[in-house]
Amino acid sequence: MTLAFAEAADRTPLWILAAYLGLLIGLGTISQRAFRGTSSDYFVANRSIGPFLLLMSVFGTTMTAFALVGSTGKSYELGIGVYGLMASSSGLVHSLVFFLVGIKLWAIGKRHGFVTQIQYFRARLDSNGIGFLLFPVLVGLVIPYLLIGLVGAGAVIRGVTVGMFPEAFPGVPNPASGAMMFVGAVPPWLTGLVISGVVLFYIFAGGLRGAAWANAFQTLVFMAMGVIAFVLISRKLGGVTAASEQVLANAPEHLSREGKIGQLQFLTYMLVPFSVGMFPHLFQHWLTARSAKTFRLSIVAHPLFIMIVWVPCVLMGTWAVGAGIHPPGGNPNAVLAKMVADLLHDPVVTGLLTAGILAAIMSSLDSQFVCLGTMFTHDVVLHHLGKERVSDRRQVLLGRVFIVAIVLVTYLISLLSLPHVFDLAVWCFSGFASLFPLVFASVYWRRLTKAGAIASIVAVLATWIPLFYVGMVEPTLSGTTEPGDWLVAGMMPVAVIFAASAVSLVVVSLLTRPPPAAVVDRFFPGTVPSRAVETKP
Repeated sequence: MTLAFAEAADRTPLWILAAYLGLLIGLGTISQRAFRGTSSDYFVANRSIGPFLLLMSVFGTTMTAFALVGSTGKSYELGIGVYGLMASSSGLVHSLVFFLVGIKLWAIGKRHGFVTQIQYFRARLDSNGIGFLLFPVLVGLVIPYLLIGLVGAGAVIRGVTVGMFPEAFPGVPNPASGAMMFVGAVPPWLTGLVISGVVLFYIFAGGLRGAAWANAFQTLVFMAMGVIAFVLISRKLGGVTAASEQVLANAPEHLSREGKIGQLQFLTYMLVPFSVGMFPHLFQHWLTARSAKTFRLSIVAHPLFIMIVWVPCVLMGTWAVGAGIHPPGGNPNAVLAKMVADLLHDPVVTGLLTAGILAAIMSSLDSQFVCLGTMFTHDVVLHHLGKERVSDRRQVLLGRVFIVAIVLVTYLISLLSLPHVFDLAVWCFSGFASLFPLVFASVYWRRLTKAGAIASIVAVLATWIPLFYVGMVEPTLSGTTEPGDWLVAGMMPVAVIFAASAVSLVVVSLLTRPPPAAVVDRFFPGTVPSRAVETKP
């Protein structure tokens, strides 16, 4: 049955969203005044970020649509065990990685003046080739991360704006019934265009400092709005106990510890959070820290912040099953928006909560955009031409041009029919997590060789690409993707990819000539070189 509206729905939520985006534009204008015009200020904020801003920017950039939209949708499908899959392990693993890897990379980056991961690996392994191999790999993995944000934003905005513009947007047919759905809703292509434009404005204005300021503001917004949404929705469902009892009555498997999740799948999910060790945008944020002490607050507070965000989202997704809430077209990305629209009929509240969701999405897009521009400028242009041949002003311009190109590519891909936000994120994170043995070995193992590093990266590509195609691309093209149908012997694909990466790195490093002591000593000051490293060819 085709939906029809006698008159346009209340557009108050949309005006609130417009006001929120206006605040971000204003923040970008303020950050532009603080921008000193140098490439160092644009790309690493002159390494002057303090503890609170580092915590907000690091946490904000890791909590994208994956956390709010994705986790709610996934818990709607699989149950409360989704919290154990990612949130509980992430809280511990992220802080552990910040402590074991982040501080060391910050110290090395400050000592040697590095701005990107590739600069570090080129110097650590004394190899130009490692940069040529890593650049397309990192860019290729960041693009799906960007897609998560645009797809999530499109799904949420379309869900809360149904009926607002019935004459302008006729909607789309439901694949199951053929009836029109999302009649009068703002389409994802328009949402993606607006979101990309606003983010581009404030990162063009202030660079990584502008992104950090925006991250801090947006992190506070989406944390507060997430808690408010949880409280209001639980009240509408009769309270936490009543909402959970509904799930127990209608879908008891959703309240078990693992629910529809197998034991091996549950355990191997714990490898996914190691991805933070190789996120290029997180590496860049680490380099902005004023001192090693700046990391203390992030290490302590990060797990608490994850709990504050994930617990409400996972519970709301699980409650949606018990309450009989069904997202349009069965799209799990729209579960949160559907709950807000169906249960909270106050347009002001709806607008504020939707702004919180956008805050989580945009707080990661900005850092990733700046990161890609930084990598292109330093790892491609300056590496070949020489820093002395490119002025500061031109370096910033080159970074901005590449950012626009990446945004355009990502936006065009986002217009296609894409898989679930949560699953797409897990595949993206699995690729980064499988590169973690490389970064961990680089800061703790003197014996790591260039050949071992290359073997590790090649092993990731050789396993990730076919598994991703068989497990995600092929089923998506045929329209038959089901949660968990891409497992390998009951395990997450990351287990296979991570193992291939680690084994290749260790075995090839041990079988090849040790790196020169002069090169390794630059990164292990004050240590006694091993006999193997001192051996001359």
